[in-house]
Amino acid sequence: MNDRDFVLPAPRVTPVLDPWYRPAALVIHEIRRQTKALSDAPIVSMALEQIDGSVSHFSLSVFPERHAHSVYNSKFVERLSKFLLWARGGFRIYIDAPSPVVAHLERHYAQNPRGQFDDLIIGHKIYDHAIEVVPVREMPPAKGSSAPLGRHLDGNRIGFDLGGSDRKVAALIDGEVVFSEEVVWDPIKQPNPQYHFDGIMDSLKRAAAYLPRVDAIGGSAAGVYVNNRVKVASLFRAVPPQLFELRVKNLFLEIRQAWNNLPFELANDGEVTALAGSMALGKNGVLGIAMGTSMAAGYVTREGNITSWLNELAFAPIDLRSDGPVDEWSGDFGCGVQYFSQQCVGRLLGAAGIDAEAALPLPEKLKLVQELMDAGDYRARKIYQTIGVYLGYAIALYREFYDFEHLLVLGRVTSGPGGAVTLEEARRVLDTDFPEVSERVAFHVPDEKEKRHGQAIAAASLPVIGAV
Repeated sequence: MNDRDFVLPAPRVTPVLDPWYRPAALVIHEIRRQTKALSDAPIVSMALEQIDGSVSHFSLSVFPERHAHSVYNSKFVERLSKFLLWARGGFRIYIDAPSPVVAHLERHYAQNPRGQFDDLIIGHKIYDHAIEVVPVREMPPAKGSSAPLGRHLDGNRIGFDLGGSDRKVAALIDGEVVFSEEVVWDPIKQPNPQYHFDGIMDSLKRAAAYLPRVDAIGGSAAGVYVNNRVKVASLFRAVPPQLFELRVKNLFLEIRQAWNNLPFELANDGEVTALAGSMALGKNGVLGIAMGTSMAAGYVTREGNITSWLNELAFAPIDLRSDGPVDEWSGDFGCGVQYFSQQCVGRLLGAAGIDAEAALPLPEKLKLVQELMDAGDYRARKIYQTIGVYLGYAIALYREFYDFEHLLVLGRVTSGPGGAVTLEEARRVLDTDFPEVSERVAFHVPDEKEKRHGQAIAAASLPVIGAV
């Protein structure tokens, strides 16, 4: 795509530190507007299938082949497919689209390094199957699966939340918090999983000291987990593949065994984010976003359930300019992690005119910005204003794929007065460019303690006491 073309419209609310931001939400709206007047505009339909047979659909008109802008169709559909893969999950992409679009998508996952990353992580590691692009004329019927999650607060429970820069733990007695703690650690760079095991066990033992006994343990961590087994997780990125298979895959089963096989449940941190919000608000239809070392997201349906979707929005593109910031793990551009995490704060320092040593860890860079914000520094404020504009346009995009009325925003990046500035700017974006979304989405921010420990508390509610 040509970044100066109308297909990448400029936002009416410009990020003060990033004037070339080109929100995917605006591109979708612009393509809809342009193709609505074209009688022969083809509709691209996609359906993503998961191993359990769940199928989710999405469709959008694109430019007809005779149109000058049809050259952008393939690139746009590739970005759309990436968003769907990381948001909804699946290994098989059924597609009804013009043949050049289908051929481009097939080549992307087979030959492009960015597509090959998605094939490795989503296809092989999560679903144990290569990503398939299947041209069809008739889509398989939509089939969803959802289930209740957590909300169990009886007995003596421990909940933990594992982040990239700290781990949190809470001890609860019949839903009342009797202990909570946050400990700094550095798991992402550690090649020996014994480091992870020892750190988690240390936090659990410290929490157990405040309970008469431990009846259940629930955990939250970035990644994909099936039956408490690790499929893929950023916390273990430095662990060699063979050691991952030998030790990491069953690490949490090992931890459960160390606690006499008591009820134990591990969930993706994004799902627990949304659960925490739903529990605190007493409402459903919640999309939760946690801005920390990385970005986590989770979704609670209007019925109060979770779905089989991945919700890994850290890897889902929100910015369609081809020279956008690149995620160092996937090598892809414009993905959520570079806009809603400590990585975003770190990359905006220079644009804001804030000097910081390049070697300074990201948590320390964030701490520097927060201290400057507390002191009323306009440079720090610009960083939060920029993140807020990113967020406003991302909310409009997420509404294309998620049915939610409540947005919960939390995580270390949102701590302090900068969090309020972020949400003010996000609301300004919605009021300006998406008033219909602004009317329907309420923002919710936990208090400072809830921001830091709410996920650990919600995680404690995951297991059912008495379950085998």
